[in-house]
Amino acid sequence: MRVAQKRMYTYAFLLPAGVIYFLFYLLPTIMSLFFSLTRWTLTKWQFIGLENYVMFFEESALKIGFQNTLIYAVVTCGLKVILALLLATLLTSKIWLKDYFRSMVFFPTLLSTIAVGIAFSTMMHPTQGVINTWLAAIGIAGPDWLGNTKIALLSVALVDVWKGVGIATVIYIAGIMSIPQHYYEALKMDGGNAIRGFWHITLPLSRPAMNSVIILAFIGGLRSFDLIWAMTKGGPGFSTDLIASIIYKQYQAGFYGLATAGNVLLFVAISVLAFPLYMFLNRREVDL
Repeated sequence: MRVAQKRMYTYAFLLPAGVIYFLFYLLPTIMSLFFSLTRWTLTKWQFIGLENYVMFFEESALKIGFQNTLIYAVVTCGLKVILALLLATLLTSKIWLKDYFRSMVFFPTLLSTIAVGIAFSTMMHPTQGVINTWLAAIGIAGPDWLGNTKIALLSVALVDVWKGVGIATVIYIAGIMSIPQHYYEALKMDGGNAIRGFWHITLPLSRPAMNSVIILAFIGGLRSFDLIWAMTKGGPGFSTDLIASIIYKQYQAGFYGLATAGNVLLFVAISVLAFPLYMFLNRREVDL
């Protein structure tokens, strides 16, 4: 009887979380799967089977959108992983005003993504933007950051890195600070320097933090939308269109069922790409 009471006590604690999880995650997921098989509006729906999925794959901008999404995810993830590791190593060393610099690195994470996008769109204006004005002051002709099809996607990716590197740095700092100090003390006794300490102690033992940063940054890049939309709306042309922005344009055009199917496919694509990466990183972590 006492065991049954303990179980009921446990379930009572889990029930509120389970209800919230069902209402805000499972139920919307199930509804999305259903409505992706329909042609729907706010007042009615019609079941059409897999027609939305066929139409989505026939989307003319899908190929470049998928290509841009992969490039964007790889670039932003790679830069965040490298820059955040370097920043975290610096900010866990014995430098002056360390706490101040930590807050400065984390500050962009607190800003609204839309506000950041609007601000950098203004700063990257080809003739009136502050970035090209500064470049002109030192004799460099700045490019059209967001109007040039060759560099527009990279320009937005760099802004994404500036905004998101703070949270990655915090994860790294937590990982580095958990490394026992006696490893570094033993290295100093053997005559090792800071560079050897980074390569032989910090880098290998911060692998769990690095794995978390890679997974979070990669998934964030694959599902990115708000910064792209605030800065370029997918332009010029389709040069910065991502899968998420293509889906949003379908919503804007009133193709709700088609856009819902696109969201389902985006979820599947992220799972297909991220889960093997997660397994690979975990396997490497276990092998260390």
